Amino acid sequence: MARIAIIGAGAWGTALACVARRAGHEAALWAREPEVADAVNAGNGNPTYLPDIALEPGIAATSDIADAVKGADAVLLVAPSQFLRDVARSMQPHLPTDVPVVLCAKGIEHDTLAMMTEVAADALPGTPIAVLSGPTFAREVAQGLPTAVTLACADMALGQTLVDLIGIPMFRPYLSDDPVGAEIGGAVKNVLAIACGIVTGRKLGDNTRAALITRGLAEMARLGAALGGKPETLMGLSGLGDLTLTCNGPQSRNMSLGMALGQGRALKDVLAERNSIAEGVFSAASVVALAAKLGVEMPICAAVDQVINQGAEIDRTIAGLLSRPFRAETADADRG
Repeated sequence: MARIAIIGAGAWGTALACVARRAGHEAALWAREPEVADAVNAGNGNPTYLPDIALEPGIAATSDIADAVKGADAVLLVAPSQFLRDVARSMQPHLPTDVPVVLCAKGIEHDTLAMMTEVAADALPGTPIAVLSGPTFAREVAQGLPTAVTLACADMALGQTLVDLIGIPMFRPYLSDDPVGAEIGGAVKNVLAIACGIVTGRKLGDNTRAALITRGLAEMARLGAALGGKPETLMGLSGLGDLTLTCNGPQSRNMSLGMALGQGRALKDVLAERNSIAEGVFSAASVVALAAKLGVEMPICAAVDQVINQGAEIDRTIAGLLSRPFRAETADADRG
C-alpha cells in the first residue's frame, strides 16, 4: 500500500481519490474548503462538487496541505490551472524533492503563457513531473465506469511506476513520453468544446459540430507541433479522445457553458450559477496568445476568445468563420 496525496477536492480530484482507494492505496485528499473535507470524512461524499455520488470508503480528507502531502509516495496535483502555481508553492516546503508529482489540471497559465509542466518546474524545482490527461468525466470515474487516460512522463521508468501505482482494470493509464503533446490536447480541447457548445445551443446541426471538431483537431495539431509535441500523442487519448468526449457530451462543463451562450445567455450569469471552473473560459485567451507568439493559425480558438473575452456577437463571429477563404485540408496539399 502506497500513500497518494490528491491536491484539490473538486470533482476530478475526488474521483481520483476514489481511483487511489480502488488501487489499494491510502488516499489523502486536500480540500481548500474545510466544509468539503468535513463532508468527505463524515461519509457524506462531496456534495459541493460531486453531488449524489457515493465515494470509496477510507478517503482521508484535510484542509491542511502539509498534512495531505506528509509521507506521500506520489502526489496528484488537481488544482485548476490558474491556481496551480500558488498551490504548488504552498506544498513545496512540505514535499521531498524525490516524490513525483502528476499534473492533472488542463490549461495554460494566463499571465505567463506557461504550460503546467513549466509552472510546476518553476514552483517545485527538482521534483519529478508527469502529466495525466484524457477523456474523463469525473462523475463516471468516481462511479467506477471504464476509463482510459494518457500518463505522460519524460522519464519512462518513472512513468511506468506511476502507471503501475494507479492503474486498475476500470482506470487504464497508457504510457507516453510526450508531456507537451498531452498538455496541449488537454488545454485546447476545452476551448473547442465551448465552440461546439455554442453551435449546439444555436441549433446549427451535427454536421457543424463534426466540422468544428475536425478542424479544431487540426488547430490543436498545429500548436502541438510548434511546441514540439508528437502527432501521435494528439491522435491519442489526451488529444482526439479528450476532444471527442468534451465536444459531444453536454455534461462537459465547457460544452454546457457554450450551449448556454449559444442559447443567448450572458457569460457572467452562467458563471455565477456554477461552483466549478470551465477551464476553457480562462484558456481561450492564453491559447490564442500563445498561438500568435508562435505564428500558429487557430481561427476557431480565436473566435471563442472573441466571444468570451471581447464581447463579440455570436452570429457575426460564426459568419466570419464561414466566410474564410476555401483552402486545402492538409498543409502538404496546401503547398501543392
